[in-house]
Amino acid sequence: MTTDAGASHISSRDNPLLKDLRKLAQDPGAYRKLGRIWLEGDHLCRAALARGVKPAIAVFSESFWPIAPAEWGASAIKTVVVADDLLRGISGLESPAPMGFVLDQPARPELIPDAPSVVLDRLQDAGNAGSILRSAAAFGFTQVIALKGTAALWAPKVLRAGMGAHFGLRLIEGVEADALEALKIPLVATSSHHGDWLHKARLPHPCAWLMGHEGQGVSPALEARATHHIRIAQPGGEESLNVAAAAAICLHASGAALQTG
Repeated sequence: MTTDAGASHISSRDNPLLKDLRKLAQDPGAYRKLGRIWLEGDHLCRAALARGVKPAIAVFSESFWPIAPAEWGASAIKTVVVADDLLRGISGLESPAPMGFVLDQPARPELIPDAPSVVLDRLQDAGNAGSILRSAAAFGFTQVIALKGTAALWAPKVLRAGMGAHFGLRLIEGVEADALEALKIPLVATSSHHGDWLHKARLPHPCAWLMGHEGQGVSPALEARATHHIRIAQPGGEESLNVAAAAAICLHASGAALQTG
């Protein structure tokens, strides 16, 4: 490793930082072991900066470093420049990005009892989880509670699907269902086959929407805790909706109800 103009240059694939970045980029649960998060690409990095996040390390490829916006490097505690081929070898993307940020994993926030919330019950698909985070942020649901068995929320695929929504939300993951007893707002369960029609229902606000496993839906034990049960009309005759699509519809309807009073 060499250093110049405030940046350290890495040219060995055996560098300890590169080994950690490979794990963070390719192992969904690595951030829990290493206590750090890898943001790949300018979109996620811009989203983090816009929310006041200070990166621990800014990472640039050698070819991109000379043209990178100065504020990106200045925003981080440390700046590292990596040989292009080594940075491409880290990425889990078909078209690797020429830069990224390493963040310290944020401490798990305390649950706010009356915050508009979304509860993820054993969602398995990273794309679904990230898409729901994006919808939650868009429609005013500030807290997401991921029960044990749900995809790791800070995993690379969830981060990419969330498109920066992570940095505007309180993310509480890896909790047992009993933690929901601390909520002081109604729980609204979604279902494909029973409950009130969404377009006719009087929705409570604030509330906590329960979004369940892709195949099994909300667990019976969690559904029993709900004060409201909602289903979405499907005049086209499909049996069910993808959970991320259903969440977007429900959260939009709930947020719209708040806006219109």
